Amino acid sequence: MAIKLEVKNLYKIFGEHPQRAFKYIEKGLSKEQILDKTGLSLGVKDASLAIEEGEIFVIMGLSGSGKSTMVRLLNRLIEPTRGQVLIDGVDIAKISDAELREVRRKKIAMVFQSFALMPHMTVLDNTAFGMELAGVAAEERREKALDALRQVGLENYAHGYPDELSGGMRQRVGLARALAINPDILLMDEAFSALDPLIRTEMQDELVKLQAKHQRTVVFISHDLDEAMRIGDRIAIMQNGEVVQVGNAR
Repeated sequence: MAIKLEVKNLYKIFGEHPQRAFKYIEKGLSKEQILDKTGLSLGVKDASLAIEEGEIFVIMGLSGSGKSTMVRLLNRLIEPTRGQVLIDGVDIAKISDAELREVRRKKIAMVFQSFALMPHMTVLDNTAFGMELAGVAAEERREKALDALRQVGLENYAHGYPDELSGGMRQRVGLARALAINPDILLMDEAFSALDPLIRTEMQDELVKLQAKHQRTVVFISHDLDEAMRIGDRIAIMQNGEVVQVGNAR
């Protein structure tokens, strides 16, 4: 399969003048030692990944491993300190703000752990909200939002409000909002971890079905090995900001 998303020698160092950290990295100092010497926090260290088109790629690790930092580097919610993030061969670390907006509008979408729904807006309007910010015409965003709600089984709730929905249904709205732009790449940062176990399993199954039908590339962040094995095609393990292992889930 073709490589859809590639990370090459990626670093993220938090703090002022982050380049100061590299001489200590080259000397082999640990994350904790670098923090002690410089006050800089090493979020991601020399990470390289090649994610294939149409696969569910799970990045997992314990709290503080760098997995959530990594996923935010993939769409430049945070800026890399060094390295490349390539989508279809284009390094998004080097593109203009206008080009980045187009990438986020058409190619890549994200689902967070928190539902982040507007309580005063209907389910339909919440689903269409990202498209509204992107300047999509009203009728077009309505049609796309309705189609996304159909994909997650919530078309009958389009005119309801978030407080009328269960936690699992609210997360489905969050997923629909991401699907509405028909992205090539879907980023999911522990998207199901706040849900009850039974609902969580349902959402995992729903994601696998949607991916099988539409063949999007999914990058899923998790701290749960059972979840990773259940939904993933491949799994990367992160520890102390480094990718320490990549392998097939089954």
